[in-house]
Amino acid sequence: MAERNDGVDEPGWDVDPEDEISAAVEMVGQHLKLRREAAGLRVAEFADAVGYGEDMVRKIERGVRIPRPEYLDMADRVLRAEGLVSAMKPKMQEARYPKKTRDLAKLERRAVEIGLYSNHNIHGLLQTGEHMRALFDMRQPSYSQDEVERYVGARMARQAIFERDPAPALHFVQEEATLRRTIGGRMVLRRQLEHLADVAQLRNVTFQVMPLDCEVHAGMGGLIEVLKFRDGTAVGRSEGAFNGHPVDDPKRLRVLELRYGMIRAQALTPRESLAFIEQVLGET
Repeated sequence: MAERNDGVDEPGWDVDPEDEISAAVEMVGQHLKLRREAAGLRVAEFADAVGYGEDMVRKIERGVRIPRPEYLDMADRVLRAEGLVSAMKPKMQEARYPKKTRDLAKLERRAVEIGLYSNHNIHGLLQTGEHMRALFDMRQPSYSQDEVERYVGARMARQAIFERDPAPALHFVQEEATLRRTIGGRMVLRRQLEHLADVAQLRNVTFQVMPLDCEVHAGMGGLIEVLKFRDGTAVGRSEGAFNGHPVDDPKRLRVLELRYGMIRAQALTPRESLAFIEQVLGET
């Protein structure tokens, strides 16, 4: 018998009934229940075999709990599904994350070039796990532990973009203030800066810093994102334009691309920016 893992109170795996993906979780639960019943196993017997509590099994089969990857792997073996249950893992992993994050991650997976300017925080694609956790922990009104786990997991999953092959071209511009703010404490900042230095030296990454003493600044409107796709289309978003809504109209995209191009021209060069990170590290 497998080692029991009740996991009922573990945060981050409950289904939001308002999320459209809840239907997929419900379908997986029904599928697992049908397979269990076809195998002639009662809930208690199946729970013992997979090493989880009966309550957990029932919640998963009702579609109110997202099954973890290891649960699906164990169920696959117990039910002799020959990989058909384990094949559900990517979709169930995706189900953990809020819809807005899922939609953004899909765009990022398709993009061949991404330009990002971040002025309040270090961009999510660049954050270490402990840095992003500190950011979510300090939000007001405060997030529940379940929400923190979901958001951290979703943001970490998006960083798989650095492992893509072929790798997309990634351009980052960060405000100097975001590199000096001691979110989570001085040691968290140090490890974050070390991570930035490593990422900045990747072949497909261009990293620049917008210094505080810049007298002319095209990014005062806030965050800018521009994603370009293989078919020549693109989508962009800016806090300071078009009410912050994503746009794909060529005329509106040109506005964002113009602003982003000016920001990159006004920022420190990649070489100067790496030296700047090392300087801040020495001061931290």
